[in-house]
Amino acid sequence: MIYSEKVMEHFQNPRNVGVIEDADGIGQVGNPVCGDMMSFYIKIKDNRLVDIKFQTFGCGAAIAVSSMVSEMAMGKTLEEALEITNKTVAEELGGLPKNKLHCSNLGADALHNAIENYREKGKAPKKEPPEKPIPSDKCYCPYCEGPIEGLEDICGKCQVELEECPECGKSTKKDAEKCFHCGATRVRV
Repeated sequence: MIYSEKVMEHFQNPRNVGVIEDADGIGQVGNPVCGDMMSFYIKIKDNRLVDIKFQTFGCGAAIAVSSMVSEMAMGKTLEEALEITNKTVAEELGGLPKNKLHCSNLGADALHNAIENYREKGKAPKKEPPEKPIPSDKCYCPYCEGPIEGLEDICGKCQVELEECPECGKSTKKDAEKCFHCGATRVRV
């Protein structure tokens, strides 16, 4: 198994390790197959991540991923931090061996869970519902409110391919990391 220099640097000298005792949000994830466990602690000020700490129990790749995620997210708005994906983490690290790519999923998910935990505590505004009511007798795209007609699950206006969320049953973008409506994350294998 060959790791990039950047992975080795973040494994041997991880950044932002620790706990924030009065964290605004805490996110935890684990993978029972490999045994990796990650906890992220965040502090928010004016909708920005002003401090991030993590604790990781796992392989060198898991530690490097946690370190990189913390660096990538520091100083970003909550919305910008939610755009961090397993792919962007792996790219920033110069790639990961195929059998370690799941570690990058865990890092991004732990960060996203911490942000969701913060929002659930009522410290951040939730997305507001659309201003105009949408008739319930027709299907509409949750992204542009264009009509979804027929059995094709493609928005007629913005051409986004949609699928049903297994949690809430509403239409959300196909292969999206999170459901637009309920925030449920995709199950990864």
